[in-house]
Amino acid sequence: MDDSGDAAKAAAARSVVARLTPGRVALGTGSTAAWAVRAIAERFPNGRGFEFVCSSRVTEELARSLGLPVRGLREGDRFTVMVDGADEVSETLDLTKGGGGALFREKLLAVLSEELVIMVDPSKLVTRLGEKAPIPVEVVPFARDVLAERFRTQGYRVQLRLLPEGVPYVTDNGNEILDLHPPRPLEDPRTTAAELRASVGVVETGLFPGMAHRVVIGHPDGRVEERIASAAVRRR
Repeated sequence: MDDSGDAAKAAAARSVVARLTPGRVALGTGSTAAWAVRAIAERFPNGRGFEFVCSSRVTEELARSLGLPVRGLREGDRFTVMVDGADEVSETLDLTKGGGGALFREKLLAVLSEELVIMVDPSKLVTRLGEKAPIPVEVVPFARDVLAERFRTQGYRVQLRLLPEGVPYVTDNGNEILDLHPPRPLEDPRTTAAELRASVGVVETGLFPGMAHRVVIGHPDGRVEERIASAAVRRR
C-alpha cells in the first residue's frame, strides 16, 4: 500500500476511534484494522474501561504490544461495536472480507456485535462484489482438493492461498483458504454465500451480505465520508 492509501486508512480509523466509548469492543484483522488498533492505543492509553476481543493472533499481538487489555471470547459475550476493514464494499454495503485470513472469526465477532463499522479507502468501493477481490473460502484441509474441483465446475477460478515460501496459508483455526474468482460480479451475494457454505468441508466464506451498519471511507487528504446501511438492507 502506498503512502496515500495508508493516509486514507489512517483517516478512516481515526474517525471511527473518535466515536468509541469504553466497553466491549471486537477488533478485526488486516492493515486497516491495525490502523484502528494504533489509534485506540493513542486515544485511550492502556485501554482503561475497554475489553477487547480480537479476530486473529496478529491483531491480538499488536493490541497487547500497545498495552491494550485483550482477552479471549467467552460464553455470553456481546460487543457494543466491531471495527474492521474490508476488501470490497458494494453500493448496497455488502462486503467481501478475509484478505487477512481471519474471515471465520471476523464473521463470528460481527454476529455478536450490536454494530459492525467498516473502515476503507476509496479503492475498496465497487458496484457489485467480485469486481476486484476474490471470495475467500475457509476450508477443512482434508476436503480442500474436492472443494476446489467442485468450485471450478461452478465456474470459479480457484487459487489455494499460499505463503511466500510456497506452502499453504493456515488460518488460526488450522484450516486453509481457497480464493475464488467469480466469472462475473455477484448479483446476489447472500445466495452465493449460502450456496458456497452448503458444501461439506466449507467452514465459512468471506461474503458478508447485509452485515455492515456503517462504512467509513477515508481519503488521502484526511477527508472522511460515511455511509449508513438501512435496516431494510441489513434484513435482506
